[in-house]
Amino acid sequence: MTDIAADSAASGFQTAPADATSVARLAEQGLRYAVVDTADEAAFGAWLHADDRGFLQASRSDEQVRRTAAGIGYRRTIGVYDDRLAAAGAASASPGSASEVAGWPIATVNSWPGQLTLPGSTAEHPRTMPSWAISSVTVAATHRRRGIARNLLEGELRTAAALGVPMAMLTVSESTIYGRFGFAAAAYAADWTIDTRRVRWSGPAASGSADGGRVEYLSVGEYREQVPALFERVRLTSPGEIDVWPLRWDQLVGADQPDSERTTSLRAARYVDAGGVTRGLALFRLTGGDDDFTQHSVTVARLDAETADADLALWRFLLELDLTIELKAHLRRPEEPMRWLLGDFRAAHVDVWEHQYLRVLDVPAVYEARGYSAAGSIVFEVTDPLGFAAGIWNVVVEPVETISRATVSKLDEIPDDTPALSMTANELAAIYLGGVSVATLVAAGRITELRPGSASAADALLRVDRAPWLSVWY
Repeated sequence: MTDIAADSAASGFQTAPADATSVARLAEQGLRYAVVDTADEAAFGAWLHADDRGFLQASRSDEQVRRTAAGIGYRRTIGVYDDRLAAAGAASASPGSASEVAGWPIATVNSWPGQLTLPGSTAEHPRTMPSWAISSVTVAATHRRRGIARNLLEGELRTAAALGVPMAMLTVSESTIYGRFGFAAAAYAADWTIDTRRVRWSGPAASGSADGGRVEYLSVGEYREQVPALFERVRLTSPGEIDVWPLRWDQLVGADQPDSERTTSLRAARYVDAGGVTRGLALFRLTGGDDDFTQHSVTVARLDAETADADLALWRFLLELDLTIELKAHLRRPEEPMRWLLGDFRAAHVDVWEHQYLRVLDVPAVYEARGYSAAGSIVFEVTDPLGFAAGIWNVVVEPVETISRATVSKLDEIPDDTPALSMTANELAAIYLGGVSVATLVAAGRITELRPGSASAADALLRVDRAPWLSVWY
């Protein structure tokens, strides 16, 4: 599936009705599951405050509410309301008291069809797929363990499937919740901490780059102008990434809190090639040094590079900043080429964690959309309590031009002469981007080889040159 095909997926998603099954189930508890009119300032503002409460965040100011409403008002937004609380609160007279809070939803979720970058994608020949991005899943502490989260998630999956979106995706604050709905971690991220005092850079200097480029400072405003276009080029070569909405870039540079110390401490740099084209951007801040001015820490808010020269030059620039002893970078690749150029491998401490969760809704559409590294065939026997991915699926990959593509068909029984694996919908999602090998999941008892050698056959098909990665929260 290409970007062009994706344009028609989930058309009219904002006006899709509330999932009838979730409506009925929650109504049995006296709860109202409803689509929020994001054009209604009061209703959407209440939803945003409930979202803040769910994630233990400070309540947004009126200006921040307006900015957020303008930035994510396009999404399909769901609230679950306990109207008995609102009715009881109506008797409270003072504004801003319990009567106002009682009108907030007691559970929230929003969603939209984002674009997921797939294995085999390049900037010249992008390979992306519309995937139902799910965000802001919260349930008030007063209403836990009543099946509300289940109805939120299953309602989203049924809605996405009804709209023809073949995959659902989300990032999580609690990793133990979403497996029961068929989600699994498919792309990873890492937090890096580097002792810059131990770094003895052994790679090229910016002036020695093959493209004759250089690193230079730029303003945070200029960074904000340039980063969307650069990221769009970069993310098309990185399986697991998604397209980023404008509000996220504004939040990154602190446009919603322009006078905060966090915002005013930001600095930006870019790498330009010999032709003056921006090939890499970095946003960072320096902190500490209060007791000793030589003891600052560098925190990298973001680094994007579309060439190896840009990537290494920006990392070297950040690692060699004067008066610093440490560099921290969040949401990075688990494997960074720069680690091999530090001069001391142990200068870097890396914490890897699961980040991009996927859930397959349409097996043929999903497995026909990605590219493959070899030709061959594999059969997946999939169990799925929710029914979306259940069945016996024959994936036949044939070489087409520079990258293989698959045809997927549903079978009544497993053929005698084909490598075959048995798994749940969770594992079907986990292996999709190539971020974990089938052999590893067989060893863990999560996938069963129905014929010897099937794991190796599947890994040969699904292999990717670079591990999938997601560089944003959503």
